[in-house]
Amino acid sequence: MGDGHSDSGRRRSNPEVGLGGKPDLRSADELLAEEVLAGAEPRLRRAFIASFGTERAAEATAEALAWGWEHRDRMAAMSNPVGYLYRVGQSRSRSRRQALLPRPSRSALPDVEPALIGALQDLPDRQRTVVWLVHACEWTQVEVAAALDISPSAVSTHLARAMSSLRRSLEVEQDV
Repeated sequence: MGDGHSDSGRRRSNPEVGLGGKPDLRSADELLAEEVLAGAEPRLRRAFIASFGTERAAEATAEALAWGWEHRDRMAAMSNPVGYLYRVGQSRSRSRRQALLPRPSRSALPDVEPALIGALQDLPDRQRTVVWLVHACEWTQVEVAAALDISPSAVSTHLARAMSSLRRSLEVEQDV
């Protein structure tokens, strides 16, 4: 016990010698959080690359690890901190992500109701994407669900809400 190690071997009660012969003054919680985050980083990076591609994966990984360090006290009590950090990375990088589909160019569209373009652009990204894939690309709802990694019922909900919003925006009555 006099060597500065606790019984668990993970927590340190006294400073130890760090790099350059200087004492390591980090707390036991900081050391434990650093160990968890170091192990989480490659797993998060691989998961984000598979989900988002390399550019957005780097951003999502950095956001997740930064959150983990800021909230290391909360992470210590979690049963699956890496899974939670994955969700943090998804949500933290979401606001800066680019739309799933490019905004349509007015000159490249077929002959449509002029107000439709603005109404489509006013939809949330996910709803606009679902409408585009189902109606413009003629995908089935099951195909859209697989492509967007959501359930078919979520596709149906997004589509119904989007169509309702488009009808309101364009002042169109639904045929019964």
